[in-house]
Amino acid sequence: MTTLPETLAEKALRREAPTRTEAMAVLGGAEELLDVVAAGARVRRHFFGHRVKLNTIINMKSGLCPEDCSYCSQRLGSRTEILKYSWIPPEEAAEHADRAVRAGVKRVCLVASGRGPGDRDITRIENAIAAVKGAHPQVEICACLGLLTDGQAERLAAAGAHAYSHNLNTGEERYAGICSTHTFTDRVDTVRRAGAAGLSPCSGAIFGMGESDADIVDLAVALRELDPDSVPVNFLIPFDGTPLGNRWELTPERCLRILAVFRFFFPDVEVRLAGGREIHLRSLQPLALHLANSIFLGDYLTSEGQPGADDLRMIADAGFVVEGADEQTLPAARHDLVAIRRRGAGSDKPANA
Repeated sequence: MTTLPETLAEKALRREAPTRTEAMAVLGGAEELLDVVAAGARVRRHFFGHRVKLNTIINMKSGLCPEDCSYCSQRLGSRTEILKYSWIPPEEAAEHADRAVRAGVKRVCLVASGRGPGDRDITRIENAIAAVKGAHPQVEICACLGLLTDGQAERLAAAGAHAYSHNLNTGEERYAGICSTHTFTDRVDTVRRAGAAGLSPCSGAIFGMGESDADIVDLAVALRELDPDSVPVNFLIPFDGTPLGNRWELTPERCLRILAVFRFFFPDVEVRLAGGREIHLRSLQPLALHLANSIFLGDYLTSEGQPGADDLRMIADAGFVVEGADEQTLPAARHDLVAIRRRGAGSDKPANA
């Protein structure tokens, strides 16, 4: 008799999503954890082999954000004693990027706090992209600047940005309880704007904020409808001084089950193990590499990650290799799904936003 994990692996190899019942069974513990991980690992190997893509974050502007996202140490009213500074110069961003690229990083994420960028902010990012690519023209640049308005995604694409990152973070029904200064729909709109402008859409989630199994499945379904190229999976970092600073409900097993569900929902998409992995997966981080094919190297926005040298050893010890700059991120089998943009900027047809 075929087991549920085996069924999910077979479906994922055909790029079919789990049913709600199947995903809930994985999250609820109905199947043995190692059986679930093994099934997810089979899917991961099929589409990504043993490659691990390395990404790094450069926090271009830290703190003093007017938004009230409950999970964030940069939020309005946060008492977390983080670094607070205005825009760093392009040369400094290029120095940080150079160090990361030399360590094996393929994607550099330029991130800035705030509701969304103004025109001057876009100019700052354009200058930073030029500085980074001046030394490393092959590196992927991902921008993460908040909510986008008309024309901004197009400017970023023209400047050489490869991707735009804007997480949905939690499901639509729960969103108002996590943030009151913007909506779930605002976030969806920005992801669509980025994709319509030709930027690779990157959108994921944060778990550990009190969500139920059903909430996790709802979010996976919503993200799949957006068809992102990469899906970061964050686990809440409970910062003192934030409304969620006392939430410590995740276990390594819970994290692995969530990662497995996301691998089944996104079989041929970059699933990135992101913030909070060191805190919540702890000694099981190497096991998570059998589900996620991408991680952040180094520090996060306002918290420190484990040393990059330790990450590189972990990758090697687990039998994986760092994906090189000359290797494609998405599997060749996905190329038949690529549609050339014929609408939006530069055409006489409206964008699909």
